[in-house]
Amino acid sequence: MDQFDLTSRLAADAPAPAPRFTGFPRYNFIGGHNDPALIPLPGLIEAARAALGRDGTKLAMYNLSQGPQGYLPLRQFVAGKLAGHRGIKGTAEDVLITSGSGQGIDFVNRLLVAPGDTVLIEEFSYAGAITRARQSGAKVIGLPLDAHGIRIDALETILADLAARDIRPKYIYTIPTIQNPTGSILPLDRRQALVALSARFGVPIFEDECYADLLWHGVAAPPALRALAPSQVVHIGSFSKSLAPALRLGYASADWPMLARMIACKADGGTGAIDQMVAAEYFTHHFTGHVATLSTGLAAKLAVMQDALAAEFGTAVETWAPEGGIFLWMKLPDSVDVRALVAPALAAGIAFNPGPEWAVDAEAAKSQLRLCFALPTAQEIREGVAAFARVCREVTGIPPRSANIAHPGD
Repeated sequence: MDQFDLTSRLAADAPAPAPRFTGFPRYNFIGGHNDPALIPLPGLIEAARAALGRDGTKLAMYNLSQGPQGYLPLRQFVAGKLAGHRGIKGTAEDVLITSGSGQGIDFVNRLLVAPGDTVLIEEFSYAGAITRARQSGAKVIGLPLDAHGIRIDALETILADLAARDIRPKYIYTIPTIQNPTGSILPLDRRQALVALSARFGVPIFEDECYADLLWHGVAAPPALRALAPSQVVHIGSFSKSLAPALRLGYASADWPMLARMIACKADGGTGAIDQMVAAEYFTHHFTGHVATLSTGLAAKLAVMQDALAAEFGTAVETWAPEGGIFLWMKLPDSVDVRALVAPALAAGIAFNPGPEWAVDAEAAKSQLRLCFALPTAQEIREGVAAFARVCREVTGIPPRSANIAHPGD
């Protein structure tokens, strides 16, 4: 009997096939992975034991018998964290637990965006947010950034130009606290100006604070945008970076008319119940100490990466100065197209995120790239950056030589 070809029946807009997973490269600087050594395993084991001992019988029911908004102790923790750390007043009833922050992005696009609509996204931003907006049929306009985040003057010009053409964007998507990929924090005066422009032009703000818990010691962030203008802002966050990416846990906070619509979108039978139970139990008792330890470890790894880049690339690379998080955004000379480095780097066991995948205008970011410093060890960071410099030099001639190699006549 001939083999039946299911792929011949695929819909016209079906995605391209995924490659088989063959493992990660030796020097893995991609994605939002975290430091395996900083996963609090003993605490999580004890949290699982306590939570399951108390509420384990609720696993017999969808949503732990507590409805689609999520596990009540986790929502209570999120509400307290948002109030204490981000200035967002509210209760557990103002929180929806999602299966990662990406689900929150999907809900907002489903509710606000129709094909042909316009959305505003920071010129360098989370690739998933850019992709999801475009998959919803939106036209995406990039918002210029500087070292401190959105340039408010540029945003005002863009909004005024669109209004003159009778175009009202469906939202302004921003990552104001530890911006991804640049790592900046939007100052308070810009936050106030941003919510003022949002009100003036009638454009909601979609605030993503997935990295806001990971601040370097001594760094403080202004209140969240939702704290400044609750009715104008949909706020999302995640536990992927503050605890573990494999725990697919995120959350959304919004005024009830919007949150109720987001809840109506949640038709997945509920976010992973044991994930919610363990995170709630652990973070209720250990959140502050854990994120302090995690951030200290991440800051040390960033310093190693910065030193390695300076040694291997010298002045051939420009880097942003992240104020927290797990990423370093960097720029090579304009003559370099980092997309040409992807395949040879992978052949050498190195994976990195090319800038065009994290930019509204891919060509404008052709010389930029993002490195995640959280997963590899300090030794792997040094070796990986040196290996990447060799690949870059072989393909582009930049850097002209490695700073840590002795040369005759030096």
